[in-house]
Amino acid sequence: MRKIQGIYKVASNEKLCPKFYRLCIDAQPIAKKVLPGQFIHIRTKDGFEPFFRRPFSVYRAKKHVEVFYEVVGPGTKIMSHMAKGDDIDVLGPLGTPFTFPPKGTKQVVMVAGGIGIAPFLMLSDVLCRERATALRGAELILLYGGRTRGHVYPMKEFKENGCQVHVATDDGSVGTKGRVSELFPKIHADRKTTFLYTCGPAPMMASVQAFAKKHGLHGEAACEEVMACALGACLGCSIKTTKGYKTVCCDGPVFDLHEVIFNH
Repeated sequence: MRKIQGIYKVASNEKLCPKFYRLCIDAQPIAKKVLPGQFIHIRTKDGFEPFFRRPFSVYRAKKHVEVFYEVVGPGTKIMSHMAKGDDIDVLGPLGTPFTFPPKGTKQVVMVAGGIGIAPFLMLSDVLCRERATALRGAELILLYGGRTRGHVYPMKEFKENGCQVHVATDDGSVGTKGRVSELFPKIHADRKTTFLYTCGPAPMMASVQAFAKKHGLHGEAACEEVMACALGACLGCSIKTTKGYKTVCCDGPVFDLHEVIFNH
């Protein structure tokens, strides 16, 4: 897929909850091409600080390209102060997308931790459209784990897409108390009809992988790594897989769930 680089306008920038923001960019050439699971590379400021672009999963791509982010460093801090009409330098779409669930799937489960929810709204948009045809009324389930109430937002769009949303927080301030693995009983573990997607911290995805192996389930994992070039040149985002080391930016970010070695 041809990559597009350009200067675009910020359409909006809103705080969804105490920890998370949504930035909407009027980048229609990218919005028309990007697929669920892919990401864009944003240059937050001219000059040398911050020097490198920042990778962001595409949260949604309809009229605008939307990214979901948390302020964790100088780049995202700059982003949080952007306003409608500001210019922003964007490269994308990048990386490999999610694949569609196999024929016969009756339950699609998205397991996300923290900012790992970022690629799943766009995926749910596609899955929602296909429920009347290819997926034939399959259940769509989102299992989300956050640290505290400050990491949980209404998730209205997921619910509008027909997703059953279940939440767990480490301190029990919202939903079930504990890790997202406490929500695994919501999964109907049938190797022929259940398909998993996951994105989030490596220990969380390792727990999803272990659950999948135990029940013979298939799925995909969208991996999160720091990416300097996002073009496969610097190898800084390499991860260990059952097939050797691979780059998250080019070989991923989406991998077969059983291919990634999360604990090493």
